[in-house]
Amino acid sequence: MVITLAFGASAADGRFTAENPLIEIPAGTFIFGRDDGPENERPRLELEGQAFAINRTEITNQQYELFVKETGHRAAFYANHPILGLDDRPVVGVSWGDADAFCRHYGLDLPSERQYERAARGTKGGAFPWGEVPPGIARTNAGADVCCSADARDGYPMTAPAASFADGASKEGVLNLVGNVWEWTRDVYAPYEGGTAAKNTGVYRVLRGGSWNSDPSHLTTTYRLAYEPEFRFSANGGFRCVRSAP
Repeated sequence: MVITLAFGASAADGRFTAENPLIEIPAGTFIFGRDDGPENERPRLELEGQAFAINRTEITNQQYELFVKETGHRAAFYANHPILGLDDRPVVGVSWGDADAFCRHYGLDLPSERQYERAARGTKGGAFPWGEVPPGIARTNAGADVCCSADARDGYPMTAPAASFADGASKEGVLNLVGNVWEWTRDVYAPYEGGTAAKNTGVYRVLRGGSWNSDPSHLTTTYRLAYEPEFRFSANGGFRCVRSAP
């Protein structure tokens, strides 16, 4: 469901949410994490989540360019790339700080890992936004079967338009929560409750969702990628924003 939220909507965010609306994710119990995957995805927890709203698609180059014009913030690294820089493609070549600054400018935030996973998995903890069936070429923009090479079988050798792959939408209608581009979350990388701490705990931020050059093992709703927050040269990393209930 597309909504206009009553809690704290700003005049500024309407300038890009008209094209990239915020989709309501209702409060309620949901599954977070898993017990049968990589160590950093454990344990499986049943959590009570608050309502929030998340952009229907990743932030596009056109939307990011508007932010740059309004604020004087630096441009995305791939802004002028012949494919990656197209207006309707997800913006890539942005650091965690760049993504955070964009969301805050419009009165929003980067999603937490819990928010991202709830939006992607639904309430029952699905492996994919659309259910349990593996992606195939109609549901997501993915890479080759062996990491980490581009693959054009889905129609796109690199990024796809942000509004692509309607067959891969979540139950609430959010697009590309798996594939197309990795997406920054606001969380610092750390183990889940009861998990094992790694050497890089507290150093990196977390990316979610996989991308256009990801193999199947990275294209799940639970995969966590710890990443250097200052790095802005990734051609496969973008973001979207959320608005949380007060």
